[in-house]
Amino acid sequence: MLKHYFDYAATTPVDPRVVKVMAPYHSEIFGNPGSLHKFGQEASAAVFKARNKISKLMNCDYREVIFTGSATEANNLALRGTFKALIQNSKIKDQNDNLKFKNFKPRIITSQIEHESILETCRDLEREGAEVIYLPVSKSGIVDLKKLRGSLNERTVLVSVMYANNEVGSVQPIKEIAKIINIFKEKNSPYPLFHTDAAQTFNYLDCDVKDLGVDLMTLSSQKIYGPKGAGLLYVKNFGSVEGKKFISPIITGGGQEEGLRSGTENIAGIVGMAEAAQISFDSRKKETQRLLKLQSYFIEQIKKIYPKVISNGPVIGDWRLPNNMNIYFPGKKDLIFKLDMAGFAVSGGSACSARLAKPSHVLKAMGLSDEKASESIRVSFGRQTDKPEIGKLLAALKNIIYGGGIIKNKSIK
Repeated sequence: MLKHYFDYAATTPVDPRVVKVMAPYHSEIFGNPGSLHKFGQEASAAVFKARNKISKLMNCDYREVIFTGSATEANNLALRGTFKALIQNSKIKDQNDNLKFKNFKPRIITSQIEHESILETCRDLEREGAEVIYLPVSKSGIVDLKKLRGSLNERTVLVSVMYANNEVGSVQPIKEIAKIINIFKEKNSPYPLFHTDAAQTFNYLDCDVKDLGVDLMTLSSQKIYGPKGAGLLYVKNFGSVEGKKFISPIITGGGQEEGLRSGTENIAGIVGMAEAAQISFDSRKKETQRLLKLQSYFIEQIKKIYPKVISNGPVIGDWRLPNNMNIYFPGKKDLIFKLDMAGFAVSGGSACSARLAKPSHVLKAMGLSDEKASESIRVSFGRQTDKPEIGKLLAALKNIIYGGGIIKNKSIK
């Protein structure tokens, strides 16, 4: 059976151009970048070129780009690394000679709709002594800025708000958030730091770190048609202010990546991610406009098929990613499984938690009941999506909704 893919928010296929530039680093240029001989130096040069390429696309110094094994790892480094550095800088030890806080409970502010790699890490840090504020969002999935202002205080060390949501595509006002945070920054102090998980955005939105005003930013290779197993964390000013480190490594060893991420670099993955980033950057405007048209077309047609549908998240074209649609089908359950059996891949939310079979925490934070969340699906488009393929998805949905059965691909014209 042919398969039709509509889950680009979960992951993207590797672009053939990316595969091509990666190929030599699997067998021909295979040295360890830490080695001093020619084999190692060839590999090291490849990492440097990739780092330099991505830094230009983000408008930062190449040394501020820290390669990781995934966006999840980058998010952990941002949160745990900040927390760890704060403890080390406090230089207060308990009776067992363990570093800890004394009369100080550091505050972390995040939102209720973050990716699991942020939320689970925050819950873990709560057990280690942090206070975490989980900001509510509107029915459109936009962070409450008034609550953000009210939550900032002298104990706030980090604010982490995603650039765009992976389930409903809501785009947060990052620049405005940065301005609010900067009011609380003391002279010669990095706090509160501002981190954003931008894994979903690089294909479509400006990721100029200076323009956005962020201190830390996460990117993912697999979301931009690059290989899995590669991600990065932008770390402003190499992780220090006035010579004082505000982030520490959570993986130690050989001291690679400016000492913030030890381990032999994934050369092929890094080279592939850089090439993928360049391709996405160059095609960003044109691809965004193309997908906006397909997005509007799909929503228009699906409402004709089943007028009861309700779009979850921001209005199409307004504070929303151009490739994302999250749709509530009243009274229609198991659409994901029925569509999958018909050869169409969609999802119910984050791929990282889909197998847990729990209602989406994002939709619940936006006010949807468990029942409404369970009757909602996410459809996300990508480079391979075109109108004929969308037509096949619409036909399959119509057959499933009104026929109650499963339509096979071969019968869809």
